[in-house]
Amino acid sequence: MTDEIRPGSIEYWAAQTPDVLACVEGERSLTWRGLNERANRVAQALHQAGVERGDIVALSMEVRLEWLVIAGALAKLGCSILGVNWRLNDQEVCFLLANSGVRVFITDAQDLAVAARAVEAAQVPLAVSIETPGEGFLHWPELLESPEVARQSLSEASLLIYTSGTTGRPKGVALGRPTTDLATMREYYESLDAAGSVEGARVQLVNMPMHHGSGPNQTWSAIRKGRTLVLQRRFNAEGVLALIQKHGVHHWAGVPTMFKRLAALPPEVLMRYDVSSIRRVSVGAAPVPYSLKQWMLSYFGRDTLQETYGSTETGMICTMLPDMQERKPGSSGLPFRHVSVEVRAAHHGHLQPVGQIGELWVKTPVTIKHYLNEPLLGEDVLDVHGFFCTGDVGKLDEDGYLYITDRVKDMIITGGVNVYPAEIEAALLRHAAVEDAAVIGIPDDDFGEQVLAFCQLKPGHAANEADLLAHCEPLLASYKRPRRIEFVQDLPRNAMGKVLKRELRDPYWTGKERRV
Repeated sequence: MTDEIRPGSIEYWAAQTPDVLACVEGERSLTWRGLNERANRVAQALHQAGVERGDIVALSMEVRLEWLVIAGALAKLGCSILGVNWRLNDQEVCFLLANSGVRVFITDAQDLAVAARAVEAAQVPLAVSIETPGEGFLHWPELLESPEVARQSLSEASLLIYTSGTTGRPKGVALGRPTTDLATMREYYESLDAAGSVEGARVQLVNMPMHHGSGPNQTWSAIRKGRTLVLQRRFNAEGVLALIQKHGVHHWAGVPTMFKRLAALPPEVLMRYDVSSIRRVSVGAAPVPYSLKQWMLSYFGRDTLQETYGSTETGMICTMLPDMQERKPGSSGLPFRHVSVEVRAAHHGHLQPVGQIGELWVKTPVTIKHYLNEPLLGEDVLDVHGFFCTGDVGKLDEDGYLYITDRVKDMIITGGVNVYPAEIEAALLRHAAVEDAAVIGIPDDDFGEQVLAFCQLKPGHAANEADLLAHCEPLLASYKRPRRIEFVQDLPRNAMGKVLKRELRDPYWTGKERRV
C-alpha cells in the first residue's frame, strides 16, 4: 500500500475530476469518485476474505461496469487478473483455474451450474456471483456493503491470458512482464500510448472481450488518459452506431469481424446514425481485407483508420497510423519503439532481403520466455537473441514497413508451389456478394493439396460457385484459384473473431498421413 497517487490511475482522476463521468453502461454510470469508492469497498471485502498481494483472481464476465470496479480493486490489492471466456464449459474453466492457481473466481453468469462445478473441481477457495445468489458464492451486493478503506494502486492489475487454443490446449501468458530494463519498458509503453493518442478524444467505446488482452488494455489506456468509457456488454453492429451517436464517441477499437458486420448493415441503417464524432477507429487481431479498409475510410472518414499488429506472446509489434494509409496500402505499419522485426527464410533461418517473403521473428521488451508453468521455450520458437517466431509470413519494404502475408501453418503447397490463402481470400472478398471467406488446403492425389474456399454471403445477396470462380479468373494465377467453393452460413470463429481453420480442415485430413 502507498500514500502516493499514481498519475493516470482511478485514484488520480477521483482527486482531479471527481464528478466527471468515468464509465457508462446502458442506463448505469459512475463518476471517477463513485468508481474509486466502489473499488475501495470491493478491495476491502476481498482483503477481509483473505485475498493477498500476488493472488490470481479469475473474472468470467461480459464487458460491464463491475469489471472496471473489480479491476480497480485488484490493482489496489496488487493482484493479477485471469480473464476467462464466459462461453467455456466447466471442464475448460476448471483447467484454467487449476493450471493458473486461481484463488478467487468471479462470474456474472445467470446460471451458476458451470461455475459451481469448475470452482469445486479446481478447489478455488472463494467464489463471487455478480448477478445470481448461489450456494457457495458471495453475492456482489455483499462486497459493496463493506466499509470504504482508501487504498492507492501501484500499477494496473497484472493480466494473465490463455492463448485461444486454435492449435492445441490453451497456454497461460502473463502479459506485460518486462524482459529488459525499466527505461526501455517505459519508452516502449510511451510509444504505444502515443500511437493511441488522439487530440481532443475524451470518450472511448469498449466492447472487446475482457478475457482477451485487447479489452483490458484498451480500458486501462483510456483510464490513463482520463477518458469516459462507454461499455457495450456484447457486440451488436447497429448498437455500436447508436452508442457512437448517443455519447459522441471519439475512439473505438475492434476486430475486422466487427467492422464487416457494420459494413453488411443495410444502407438505410448506416445513414440513420451520426458517427461524425469519431476521430479514430482502430482495428487489429486479424488481417484486414483491403476492401474493408476502403469501406471504413469512406464511412468514418479518411483520417480516422489505425491498424495494429501484435500477439499474446510478444505484446504490440507495430501500428499503421491514419497518415500512413494512403502511402503504404496493405501494410501493417512501422514497429513501435524498441521492437525489432526480422524476416527469415523458412528452412535455413537466414535473413531475407528487403521485399522478400519469409517467416516473421520479433523481439519486444515484453516477449515471453515461457508459458505459465511450462519450461523455457525452445530455440525453434525463441532464439538466443530473444526473437520470437510469430508463425506469420510477411516482408519488410525499403522504408521498414511491415506487410503480413499469411500464417505459416495456413500456407498451401500445391504441386510444390507455395500458395498463400490470404491472397485468395482477398480476391474473393472483392466480389460484391461475399461477406467473408476462408481458404484451406485439402488432400489431392496429384498435387498434394488443392485449394478449397469457404464463402459466407452478405444478407440479401446471391452467388454460386461458377460466379465466384469466374470472378477469380482475372485476379489469380491458375494454380492459386480455388478448385471448389463451399457456401456456409457462418464461418467458425474464436472469441476474437479469428476463423478456426482447424475446424474447417479436420474433416478432410482425418486419417491422412499428413495434417496441415
